[in-house]
Amino acid sequence: MTSSIAPCAEGAAAPAGALDPLAASSPAGPTPDPGRAAAARLAADAFERRRLVARRVPFDAIPRGAWDRLLAVTACATPFNRWQFHRAWWDGYGEAAHEDYMVCLEAGAAFARMAPDSERPTAALLDPGAIVAIAPLMHRHEVEPDDAILHTAIRHAPTTAQTALPGRAKAIFFAASYHADYATLLCDPADLPDVAAAVVATLAAGPDLSHGSDDWDVVDLRRLRADDPALPALEAAFCVAAARHGWEVSRELEEVCPVLEVDHWDWETYLQTLSTKDRHELRRKLRRAEAAGEVEFEEIHDPASGVDEFVAMHQARWGDDGLFPDTEGGARSRRFFRRLAELEGPGGTLRIGRLRVGGKPVFMCAGFHDGNAVYYYNAGSDPEARALSPGVIGVAWYLQHGLAEGTRVFDFLRGNEGYKYTWGAVDRSIHRLIVTRGAPIHPPAEGRTDTR
Repeated sequence: MTSSIAPCAEGAAAPAGALDPLAASSPAGPTPDPGRAAAARLAADAFERRRLVARRVPFDAIPRGAWDRLLAVTACATPFNRWQFHRAWWDGYGEAAHEDYMVCLEAGAAFARMAPDSERPTAALLDPGAIVAIAPLMHRHEVEPDDAILHTAIRHAPTTAQTALPGRAKAIFFAASYHADYATLLCDPADLPDVAAAVVATLAAGPDLSHGSDDWDVVDLRRLRADDPALPALEAAFCVAAARHGWEVSRELEEVCPVLEVDHWDWETYLQTLSTKDRHELRRKLRRAEAAGEVEFEEIHDPASGVDEFVAMHQARWGDDGLFPDTEGGARSRRFFRRLAELEGPGGTLRIGRLRVGGKPVFMCAGFHDGNAVYYYNAGSDPEARALSPGVIGVAWYLQHGLAEGTRVFDFLRGNEGYKYTWGAVDRSIHRLIVTRGAPIHPPAEGRTDTR
């Protein structure tokens, strides 16, 4: 599957000096998309209004209470947007990137009126109640010199060919997005046009001088869900600014996340939704496991106590092709995952599950539970138990466990591996916004992929 390039000219950009983004559509060009056109109008109004100001701040300067408050009202929030995930990512991979977080405040707020480079803010300078939004961003080069030796794999089946960008380009990404499956802005959906305009205006105003005088070459925002209102808001804001600054903006399909919607079903109701062949095959494998010994699935109460066992099981299945190889990259992954488990703790969103057959662990999984959805993050299995199909029976028991807890959505996350569809999952697309400084953005060549 190749990704599609959707430039501003399809209804979201403004010509130089214009305020009406719809004026960018050529009579001979494609018909503007109504939703994107509406977002474009809101973006143009937001740039004129200048209600909010975005200020760069260190991650540690953002009050935890403000983060949690904004996460609670974010339209497409997931566990990947939690403070705990970001804290763990910087603890594990902090050497791989530089923080570029922003907070948005009303233009009249005291901190908002400060010169951007007048003082590096601390939490003491920020009133948690005054923060309207958080834009979790970071910057690094598209390719760093040590990326190859630090590489680990969290996903194994890239869905689309991706637009390749110059390796030495200084790029703005969503923070922690290398190991997240979804990313977004943290704010009330009603504030999104103003938030996006403020963030884009700050990106247009020059670099964060605390990290040097070189400005960004590309904004490369990945992991945006197709149904996330932050996607059209950001796209429209960048397109309005593009007309003024000579940028090029495009949006493309990045990946798919196969998702199973179960809507309060029990296990037997779910089984009836499968094809006769798949249902028969699943029941056959479950019976075979039961014949080999008692089958037990349990969630480890404190995920931190299960990290080492999970890592070992993952390594047994994936080895050097997994997330925890015996390399410096694998060491960083272990540090990240252990820290995440510590921060989430008992009762948090991170869950580690273990499946035993005849008393022997044959499968372990790590996922996130937010009360509505289960996000199947990663897993491992015992190669010596291959005859028992531990991956299949492990997912079956994990899904049964989720259904018993009232789960409505089981999200297999990024990648179009065939096994996900045998469970009845349907693709949800996630998108990538790319902004460059005037150089044309070329569609990806067939077969060229970016597995990040």
